[in-house]
Amino acid sequence: MTDTAPTLRVRERPFALGILLIVAGVIGWYAAFALTLDKYKQLEDPNVRLGCDFNILVGCGTNLASDQGAVFGFPNPIIGLACWVAPVVVGVALLAGVRFPRWFWTVFWLGFVFAIGFVAWLIYQSIYVLSSLCPWCMVTWSVTIPSFFAVTFHVLRSGALPLGDKARRAGAALAGWTPLITLVTYVLVALLAQLQLDVIGHIF
Repeated sequence: MTDTAPTLRVRERPFALGILLIVAGVIGWYAAFALTLDKYKQLEDPNVRLGCDFNILVGCGTNLASDQGAVFGFPNPIIGLACWVAPVVVGVALLAGVRFPRWFWTVFWLGFVFAIGFVAWLIYQSIYVLSSLCPWCMVTWSVTIPSFFAVTFHVLRSGALPLGDKARRAGAALAGWTPLITLVTYVLVALLAQLQLDVIGHIF
């Protein structure tokens, strides 16, 4: 009998998850790269008008120049440049048929737990403290949110987290609802921004 304990109990390759991770990783990395370039421009000239600065409300300059833009002592985009490579690698591996052990999925999921927590904090800071919406930051938020939900539901349904059969069934049931859950989250963030900042009024 083959010992399957170290690997996930999934019969099929998670193609959809693999594709999502690749697309999200590429988009997230590009957004981080664009923000890093803008930060360099800002360091060279603090008064520069960045290409993503559209008006007093929508722009990258305020966020990049703030303390929130360098939480760990260096520009936040550097975190994205380093971390968004991982989903791409994992996504490609999944499409190639690689089966990761439970501990790997747990660590990978914890990375997204940190990511969604960090993004939630940045969303709050942008809307309620800085009163500024950074376009490239929002691109990062938009790919972090579905990635977190998709990975969470996968580790539940696959048994990577030893939470029992109920958790596995819940993960399997919720996985198909990932697009709708993501959309509801987008709408919630947009609603909070509109109520606090009157985004529509500034655009039109």
